[in-house]
Amino acid sequence: MIVLETERLILRHVELGDTESLYGVFGDVEVMRFGIGAQTLAWVKDWIAEQQDQYATRGFGAWAVMLKTSGGVIGYCGLFDFPDVNGQPEVEIGYRLARAHWGYGYATEAVTGVRDYAFETLGMRRLIAMIDPHNSASIRVAIKAGMKYESDVMFDGYDHPDHVYAIEQSNFEDGTEQR
Repeated sequence: MIVLETERLILRHVELGDTESLYGVFGDVEVMRFGIGAQTLAWVKDWIAEQQDQYATRGFGAWAVMLKTSGGVIGYCGLFDFPDVNGQPEVEIGYRLARAHWGYGYATEAVTGVRDYAFETLGMRRLIAMIDPHNSASIRVAIKAGMKYESDVMFDGYDHPDHVYAIEQSNFEDGTEQR
């Protein structure tokens, strides 16, 4: 099911047929350097099933990012529910793209599309992105999407805090955030 389209991208529900393409993301050590590390093909299948459950229970999750020109899946971008970030529930915009597609503005395009969808269609009031402080490319994407650094967050099992970037719907609507 197609969720949204941007100028160059289609974001749709992930499906089992996306396993190999998403393994190109989750199985790549460099792509996963600022995350949980490279994952197996079986892990990717489980992740896809988890996203499908999220669509059914929450109405959102991670969506496959496809190029309009080729129809190929180049990564994911979507919304993730976090029940406790510094003591409050949050919805995060998360994204990862295959390395071959870095540097073309696709991440920013996907994130701004998801931001708009979250505010305009889902009626969300606030979104965050939690980013490793060394991941300068992801920080640039968050800033281009109008997010601003808000705080740090330390999760169990981490050896350093992530930065929390946030955008409020009210700031987005009145134009005080970058677009």
